Amino acid sequence: MAFETLLSPIKVGNVTLKNRVVMGSMHTGLEEHPDGSSRLAAFYAERAKGGVGLIVTGGFAPNPEGRVFEEGADLVSAEQLDFHQPIVNAVHKNGGKIALQILHTGRYGLLEKCVAPSPITAPINFYRPKELSNDEILQTIEDYARCAKLAQAAGYDGVEIMGSEGYLINQFITKCTNHRMDEWGGSFENRIRFPLEIVQRTREAVDAASHERGDFLIIFRLSCLDLVEDGSSFDEVVELGQRVEEAGASMINTGIGWHEARVPTIAMMVPRAAFAWVTGKLRPHLKIPVITSNRINDPHVAESILRDGISDMVSMARPFLADENFVKKTEEGCPQEINTCIACNQACLDNIFKMKTASCMVNPRAGRETELNYEPASRLKSIAVIGAGPAGMTAAYISAMRGHRVTLFDQRTELGGQINYAVRIPGKQEFYEVLRFYKVMLEKYGVELKLGHRLSPETSLSGKYDAVVLASGVRPRKLELEGADHSKVLSYLDVLDTERVVGQKVAVIGAGGIGIDVAHFLTAQTPFSGDVPDYLQGYGILDADKALAVRKPKKREVTVLQRSTDKIGKRLGKTTGWAHIQTLKSHGVKLLPGATYLKIDDSGLHVRVAMNKGEEPQDTVLEVDNVIVAAGQEPKRDLESSLRQSGYEVYVIGGARESLGLDADSAISEGAELAAKL
Repeated sequence: MAFETLLSPIKVGNVTLKNRVVMGSMHTGLEEHPDGSSRLAAFYAERAKGGVGLIVTGGFAPNPEGRVFEEGADLVSAEQLDFHQPIVNAVHKNGGKIALQILHTGRYGLLEKCVAPSPITAPINFYRPKELSNDEILQTIEDYARCAKLAQAAGYDGVEIMGSEGYLINQFITKCTNHRMDEWGGSFENRIRFPLEIVQRTREAVDAASHERGDFLIIFRLSCLDLVEDGSSFDEVVELGQRVEEAGASMINTGIGWHEARVPTIAMMVPRAAFAWVTGKLRPHLKIPVITSNRINDPHVAESILRDGISDMVSMARPFLADENFVKKTEEGCPQEINTCIACNQACLDNIFKMKTASCMVNPRAGRETELNYEPASRLKSIAVIGAGPAGMTAAYISAMRGHRVTLFDQRTELGGQINYAVRIPGKQEFYEVLRFYKVMLEKYGVELKLGHRLSPETSLSGKYDAVVLASGVRPRKLELEGADHSKVLSYLDVLDTERVVGQKVAVIGAGGIGIDVAHFLTAQTPFSGDVPDYLQGYGILDADKALAVRKPKKREVTVLQRSTDKIGKRLGKTTGWAHIQTLKSHGVKLLPGATYLKIDDSGLHVRVAMNKGEEPQDTVLEVDNVIVAAGQEPKRDLESSLRQSGYEVYVIGGARESLGLDADSAISEGAELAAKL
């Protein structure tokens, strides 16, 4: 498929954008970082150089009460322009345009003095908001206009007013959070007065400083589906969109779902472009350009959306963390080289919730452009990489990209390591994109592959190598328990790799990521298709027999247990873990924390556990057909000693170095960091 529509220019007011791709707003944590200005300048400059038509920054509050947290970013005075001007200049220097997002968090703010239209505590916050007075509302409107004028003074090409995702403006619009009975509440007309006056005052403020109306973009992010009780109806969404247009907005960017909504909107399990239909339903009612977003991570999908008339532009945020050259590779006819966002959220959104700076699991350079770079090697080396999992493949292709001669070994006949297990899990088929990307990169940079090549301490590595990277991964940790060798017992690899027959009643020992994945695999209630999308065919990802649909039983009795008394799922990713647990519960999976494992015998798994919440633990027997062990892993580094004895310079990375807390994010980061230095 060609990408003529996606890459075609669009004129918005008096501003011409070179294509229809928007890099959507995403908080990176650099907005508050001491070196945030220079790091954001480098971050956005690479995306502008990579061809994106319009960049929208992370959110900046229009006043202190609107910050994300106490020390959160705001734009309230001219003294702060020194932070923003290097960012704007870097984007403009690289041929891009950039808008600043104005974000007032309202009751979502992690602030003792957070504010809202009504004093109703958000379910995702613990602070009760103060109800804004009439004077405070009027001042907040002026604060938005002031923030936009400051952005204009800094050189931004526009602003995006965040009216979606359950933030302050959204809180005024809907009945569920606006219980006021004055001129700012009650009727729909009153409830939308706040956003309309913000847009109108902002337009007046920026036009006063412009040569002509339309020189400065005002994007309004409109919530099209709140996905909460007593949210806006579609008729109300249409009316608000039309009124926002009349008030002076240049574009409308459609948002989906409040942060407190219990419907996944951006997780990997959500189909691509799952909510674009809402934008398509709204677009005919408006005259200004409309932008769609959410789970669009591929140029083929984006082009189809635009060709079908669903929207005028397409917004992607996380895909530009994954690959700064997304647009450039599309323009050059090399979409297969795009490092695709798989919506895992591990290093981006989950990091933000941990008060860390955002990066990307599949692209650890994201947000670290001033410190992690892959410069041509000053002295070329011959490098052996042992292990073709995420860490090994990353180290191999980046080392080769820098000019080294690299040979990649693995005992398996296919690339991917544990990624090959991830793609088996319902809702995780996006990991096929990771396999495709690595295969393309390894071939592009000439890495020699030696797959199906088993190495052992007795059959040591042969060949002259200047360095050896040991990325041999992990093995399942053995269960230390009476009956651990019983015929009922299977490891997670027996289930996900060799597809051993599993009975109808199952206990899973271990409720970490792997244990939860195994439970998903066993309880998928609809046939799971392992088919690779048409546009990914031809990259040798799957053999024909593996591409066939794999049908799982529609009903199993599965119990997941963990030793810790913590709530099961607590250690999963903040942004998606709840959805995985919610899915398991909907499939009837029983979750039992605080378990003491006693033994395994013909009767089943003997445990001491509280079978129901609030009960005292007691000894019981889970009469199961199989006990699946997903209770951790240990490093597989049998080769290290013999390699060092043979005189090789050895670097150990990924699971082979440390299995505790292992995930693809840390493995890929280690591979990249090592390859940048070799």
